[in-house]
Amino acid sequence: MTVRRQVMALGVVFFLGSGAQAQQGAATLATRLLGQADVAAAVAAADTLEPWVIDQQVALCEVPAPPFKEQARAEVVRRAFADLGLRRVRVDAVGNVIGERDGTSAAGPHLVFSAHLDTVFPDGTVVKVRREGTRLLGPGITDDCRGLAVLLGVVKAIGEAGVKAPGRISFVATVGEEGLGDLRGVKHLFGPSGLGRIDRFVSIDGAGLEITNGGVGSKRYRVTFTGPGGHSYGAFGMPNPIHALGRAVAAIGALDVPATPKTTFNVGRIGGGTSVNSIPFEAWMEVDLRSESARSLADLDTRVRSAIEAAVVAENGRWRHASKVKADVRLVGDRPAGRTADTSDIVLAARSVLEALKQPVVLDTSSTDANVPMNLGIPAITIGGGGTGQGSHSLDESFDSRDAVVGLRQAILLAAALAQP
Repeated sequence: MTVRRQVMALGVVFFLGSGAQAQQGAATLATRLLGQADVAAAVAAADTLEPWVIDQQVALCEVPAPPFKEQARAEVVRRAFADLGLRRVRVDAVGNVIGERDGTSAAGPHLVFSAHLDTVFPDGTVVKVRREGTRLLGPGITDDCRGLAVLLGVVKAIGEAGVKAPGRISFVATVGEEGLGDLRGVKHLFGPSGLGRIDRFVSIDGAGLEITNGGVGSKRYRVTFTGPGGHSYGAFGMPNPIHALGRAVAAIGALDVPATPKTTFNVGRIGGGTSVNSIPFEAWMEVDLRSESARSLADLDTRVRSAIEAAVVAENGRWRHASKVKADVRLVGDRPAGRTADTSDIVLAARSVLEALKQPVVLDTSSTDANVPMNLGIPAITIGGGGTGQGSHSLDESFDSRDAVVGLRQAILLAAALAQP
């Protein structure tokens, strides 16, 4: 999950002239649902459930889930889904864990409520969690062990309260949300072998109470420059792959990008070479491009590719040698940009939940599993799991559980709300 950018902060319900009746229904949905005994009981149960959720958060985080190796944590979630009474519990072809709760009507909406299994930390990372008062410290404790634990809390709360809702809810723990995982889990859910029709999608990711309804798109490349290589003295005058890489990095670094919509670039890793006295035969770099706008991202993508091509031409032209440097540009990550409108029913319903819980409303933009359905035009948002997180993606990552129960209440009430027609 990326660092989030606040784009809106409001604390009151608003109404629009166009489609006002439907929007008013979504905007007051949570308050009306709290008048139902089953939903009210599920939300009230959050106070007694929160210590259990914290225990799940710690236990899940102490099971490693490095990139592309989420199986051990997935098995813990699979067993939990089964123990909590979900139906058709299974692990799909890419490793997502899925459990279903039937609705009371075949005509009800199909809601997917999710959190992600994977972390950014490689094999061998010490994942023991420390407790210091209200703080939990450990790699991934907020992102996304909090989301997974709240997901289990929602299943437990609505199950024990006997919440009756027309819509079917698929609870999913996804793989591949982080880094080069490239959203492979959620892409599969919406693909031809996925869950079929999905009407609404919610991801619980990290801490806080924000509603993320904008998806930052990204493209990530591994660019490999190659040449024959040779002795630094004896073969001097031969094009150098590292020199070509350096030209490309300098050109990318000089690009101008718009501040609005926010568009960014980063050369995050480089490598290559054999020794200090050798012209290398290979050098590589990894490049990350991001934007809130699909159009701006496509424009930046074109300019970066042109900068790489120009760097190769310049390096070869510098030496006019029979040997040439070449560049291979390989796409290793492609996250689509998207947005769910501020005035959509799913956003208004999520706002209504926070307002019913007497919490401020913040809409923001980030890069999460919700990018995929947003890009497809399917109503989708990401919410935080409550509490306060710090040091995301670092070994010192922490989660402060003070008032975290509000995040659990938010998720329970939102699940009940979005399972309505």
